[in-house]
Amino acid sequence: LKLRQVTTAPVDVAVTPDRDAVTAAATAFAKAYSDLATYITEGGVIDEAMAARIEVHRRRRPAPWATLEAGADLAGRLLSTEGSVLVDSLGTWVAGHDQFAPDGPSLCSALLARRGDSVVVSDEVGLSVHPETNVGVRFRDALGALNAQVAAIADRSVLVVAGRALPRGSWEELWS
Repeated sequence: LKLRQVTTAPVDVAVTPDRDAVTAAATAFAKAYSDLATYITEGGVIDEAMAARIEVHRRRRPAPWATLEAGADLAGRLLSTEGSVLVDSLGTWVAGHDQFAPDGPSLCSALLARRGDSVVVSDEVGLSVHPETNVGVRFRDALGALNAQVAAIADRSVLVVAGRALPRGSWEELWS
């Protein structure tokens, strides 16, 4: 596992092609840090299917956890939130930005500056079917680049497959 040179509080990132499996795993990671955490989501309810998914996620979390919406300013929300946080998910955050161009360096800086533990959920869209549209390709590439940025500053990065968290390392770590 890759550890940062200077650690203020742990930053973990969990990615998966299965959005529900990764949220369950990330919730377990966050519970390991604290019984009281804040669940940060990037968007609100846009349809009935999303409302149903949000309710499943809400039931999975401990009752005392707070839920906050970050919108476009995820970095600002992270810096203003005390204690442990679970961010769910970077894919929604990327999709909410024009041209799929969020400020990844500001997000990484905010994660590193926090005093509380941070667990970040994201979609691993590179493992799915090749997008048929230019928009789909741009989204996949933008989210893949952001995932790589966040994983580079994380203390731990895992890929969740079939409910199992598999540690991920850099090429240098794997081949050294």
